[in-house]
Amino acid sequence: MYDFLTTSPWPDYELLDSGNFQKLERFGKYVLARPEPQAIWDPALSPTEWQRADATFARAPGSTEKGQWNLKKGMPEQWVIAYERPDGLKLRFRLGLSSFKHVGLFPEQDPNWQFIYNQTRKRQAKLPRVLNLFAYTGAATLAARAAGADVTHLDSVKQVNFWARDNMEASNLDGVRWLVEDAMKYVRREVKRGSKYQGLILDPPAYGRGPNGEKWQLEDELNEMLKLSQQLLDPEDHFLVVNLYSLGFSGLILDNLTQAIFPGKKAVRELGEIYLHDASKRKLPLGTFCRFAT
Repeated sequence: MYDFLTTSPWPDYELLDSGNFQKLERFGKYVLARPEPQAIWDPALSPTEWQRADATFARAPGSTEKGQWNLKKGMPEQWVIAYERPDGLKLRFRLGLSSFKHVGLFPEQDPNWQFIYNQTRKRQAKLPRVLNLFAYTGAATLAARAAGADVTHLDSVKQVNFWARDNMEASNLDGVRWLVEDAMKYVRREVKRGSKYQGLILDPPAYGRGPNGEKWQLEDELNEMLKLSQQLLDPEDHFLVVNLYSLGFSGLILDNLTQAIFPGKKAVRELGEIYLHDASKRKLPLGTFCRFAT
């Protein structure tokens, strides 16, 4: 079955509008306008409404990624928002305006954060081990840690790990193991060591570099990464979350890979797309996912 997941109502986040290859979002009390390549339709709100944004991202000439933010008076370059859910998950995130349009958080991942939190809570009696690969600023890491997991957070960028640590401290948590590593090299070593985890989280980029220049290309590496992940999972007690955001990367690819590598999970797999809906109820696609649990 192909599913569609979206973010539940969240006081400190809202997708106000989308269109013309842009999205208009509210993070806490600040409104941001930034590029979104899949928003190919017309905006619902007027240009005047969009011009009220506190910060607008403009791409640098000739670049598809880098650019700069134009800030209105009173708009800080960093601020903190709260994240609370009825199931008891409470976190805080420090946001910041990067030169790659990102702010340090992907709100569409809310359904996966809740899944990670609840799956970890089910395993509290065993102090579950959770490995978060390509972990960025750590929202999924903190969801697992808040539920009592022994968490290893791995990202190849040292500054991003510092950011994730700030989020941990803002959320009144501690005890995360931080690694600046190449994900593939680390997972290969863990398989050789016979390590086992009760939770694995993978959110790989389309393209990336390890700390020593190691190359990651999604279509070249994902098959091996999932095969290694299968060997790392505790065979009796585990959950897995895979999220991909790569234009043109169909969810059917994840379907084929996970059916082949995790053949016994067909009945329990959730597979599909993650999206955000704006105030006009348009659905903005923001990636594909697969997840399952014993």
